[in-house]
Amino acid sequence: MSLDPELAGVMEHVAGAKSFADLLSDPSGLLRLEAFGSGRLAYSPPNVPVHNVKAPGPNGPVGVRVYGGGAKAGSVYSGPGVPGLVWLHGGGFAGGSLDMREADQLARELVHRTGGMVFSVDYRLARKGVHFPVPHHDVLAAWLWATDNAGHYGVDPAMLCLGGASAGANLAVGAAMYLNDIGEPLPARMLLAYPFLHSGLPALNFSDAALHALPRLLRFTADDCRAMVENYIGGPVGTASSYAVPGDADPRGMPPTSVLAAEYDDLRASAERYVLCLREAGVPVNFHIEAGATHGYLNHSAGMAVVQRGLSFLAEELESAKRFQ
Repeated sequence: MSLDPELAGVMEHVAGAKSFADLLSDPSGLLRLEAFGSGRLAYSPPNVPVHNVKAPGPNGPVGVRVYGGGAKAGSVYSGPGVPGLVWLHGGGFAGGSLDMREADQLARELVHRTGGMVFSVDYRLARKGVHFPVPHHDVLAAWLWATDNAGHYGVDPAMLCLGGASAGANLAVGAAMYLNDIGEPLPARMLLAYPFLHSGLPALNFSDAALHALPRLLRFTADDCRAMVENYIGGPVGTASSYAVPGDADPRGMPPTSVLAAEYDDLRASAERYVLCLREAGVPVNFHIEAGATHGYLNHSAGMAVVQRGLSFLAEELESAKRFQ
């Protein structure tokens, strides 16, 4: 395979970053990453109802942006309901926002395609002294708020899913592991896009020749991964809780999981190792590798065919929550 020709042009928009890890942690870098295609690809995100709420949490209120039909005064789920997704953007734990395409564009597209609801979480970033478990607690707070309020949005609580992209996928898996450990109801399904789940960069299970087409700044090295984890936990990797690096833990008892990986991505090794562990633990998994894609490609315009394919996979997996009821 070869790098998607539309994605190949991204390199001119991220010049100046030393590595992908630097790009993810730099707000201006994320803007450059998202800018690709916006000027030459015809695309307007679906116009869906959006409003903001605050979920109570141990570190203070957690912002949640709600996409979809919205609540009806006094209404409570009485079935049949629609699927819902609590979603966590990526950004290396230290970057990203609810406005990035990986959050806003994705949420609008999934609501438009499925008729469901998306609850996008504005978890605290690992900056200015914030470290694990603060973002982990924020995600749990948002999830518990969503489960408590799902019915008021017409979402069947049994069809509420949890997911995220890259570092957001890590936060989603860590939260689900915690819920599993304490005996709380689990998400109907996990939706993970190019996840970063391990304390170190796993050995590649595929030929690294596929990665040679990428410049250094779009690669993840072992040092990049270590730096992201150490910034997140505020200490050496060896001190990390299993909820902070959930790919290293036993996944038995986890919900059915859908994993979307990118072909040209060092972190594809993290996705592949996790998928293997899930299957060995008897957890149902649907795994898709997007040919020609690079890490973070859902941050590009959905006017691109490769982005549309990724969004279609996630929408189909969200809808699959209906079929398991």
